[in-house]
Amino acid sequence: MQQKHIDAGKTIQQRTGKTFYLATKFLPERVRHATHVLYGFFRIADEVVDDAEGVPPDRQRAELESLRAQALGETEPEGPVLEAFEELRRKYDIADDEIESFVDAMQSDIETDRYESYDDLESYMRGSAAAVGVMMTAIMDPDEREAALPHAIKLGEAFQMTNFLRDVREDVLERDRIYLPQETLRAHGVSDAQIERLEYSDSFAAAMTAELKRTEELYREGVAGIRYLPEDCQLPVLLAAVLYAEHHTMIRAQEYDVLSREPSLSTTRKLRCLAKTRWHWHWNRDPEAVFRRVSAVPDRDRDRHEAGHGGRVPTQ
Repeated sequence: MQQKHIDAGKTIQQRTGKTFYLATKFLPERVRHATHVLYGFFRIADEVVDDAEGVPPDRQRAELESLRAQALGETEPEGPVLEAFEELRRKYDIADDEIESFVDAMQSDIETDRYESYDDLESYMRGSAAAVGVMMTAIMDPDEREAALPHAIKLGEAFQMTNFLRDVREDVLERDRIYLPQETLRAHGVSDAQIERLEYSDSFAAAMTAELKRTEELYREGVAGIRYLPEDCQLPVLLAAVLYAEHHTMIRAQEYDVLSREPSLSTTRKLRCLAKTRWHWHWNRDPEAVFRRVSAVPDRDRDRHEAGHGGRVPTQ
């Protein structure tokens, strides 16, 4: 890849993915440069539907189909990110199916703004977050790829679920989307109308708690596979997991009220997470042990204990 290709993806990542960008800086150069390009491609496709105010659905679909053809090498790539992605696809043997699944997921955002069950949401994530995890694994090129892949998929889903939980306010206001499963909302007596009105309640907090716990189990499963990655990639992926999961601390600190304001991590907090993780990694190269020690995700025993005592749902 030429430097202009890398810089184009890097600029997109710096602008739109600050948390992931921070962890990416610790990747070895061979993976870091490819990650900038991958992220640039993901965001270009994502923004077709996320920044589509006033753009007719047919035009969004046409733009995604054009990106699909370029990413699959069927048409000439337009711009440095797509040029570099084409090279990555061939170099790392990224399966066409993963690209197809990713673009299909982006297309589903044009028409789908609610998900009945978690299974439905998981199907969507298999094309978005999970496909990202598979492609990231490909460029890291671990010796035990088949062992690493199921965990990479779970970790990708964990990151995306954290984004969904963090961004409830933004998604409903800017895109009229609610990613919290309808069955979870109904189980806790929360209607779409309440979320659309940004109406916080103990019931909403309970629904958030349930999905937060589900997401934290995804983190545990995902982090368990970091040991299969090349040694020089393990700490950066662990850092990404710790940073994303740290949003859960902020969500809990706001008593699960993500409707009034979006929880965000300060630069100081991010740097503290990085320093703490690196210090523990220096003494213990077990990703799961370090994650349990430093992350916002409680261990399973603590989770079970708190569930038996009413969980963490606040009272107003």
